[in-house]
Amino acid sequence: MTQPSASAPAPVHWKLVVDATDPHAQADFWAAALGYEVEDNSALIEKLLGAGAVPAELTVASHGRRAWRDLIAVRHPGDPYEEESGTGLGRRLLFQRVPEAKTGKNRLHLDLHPGGDRREREVARLEGLGASVLRRVREPGGEWVVMADPEGNEFCVH
Repeated sequence: MTQPSASAPAPVHWKLVVDATDPHAQADFWAAALGYEVEDNSALIEKLLGAGAVPAELTVASHGRRAWRDLIAVRHPGDPYEEESGTGLGRRLLFQRVPEAKTGKNRLHLDLHPGGDRREREVARLEGLGASVLRRVREPGGEWVVMADPEGNEFCVH
């Protein structure tokens, strides 16, 4: 692996943030859809609550532990994470509560690649989790299924 030169910027750590009316339900859907883990931020939350740094109203019970009321992330189970905060340091989706529902087409979406021979089984599994099929696409460049998650965010299964 080559190292960045002194003049080139270092790679930037990032996460994909998704607006949601129910971030915990979205996190549960996407964790199941991707085989990811819902992050456990309870140790950090308990520490902040104990120090009086945040009010309890900013938290909820989720999966038998304290979680942020308006933010929850899912992470790839094989990626590193900070043990003190539970925050993933690799592939992550963060769901944040917003007051409004989705109103237009996504400008960014996920493509899932289970493999062509598994596409239909994966589509059926995702429907069982609460997703819906919007359309099936067959073009000279390939085939895929356009789906929507429980809050209407589009994604594709290739």
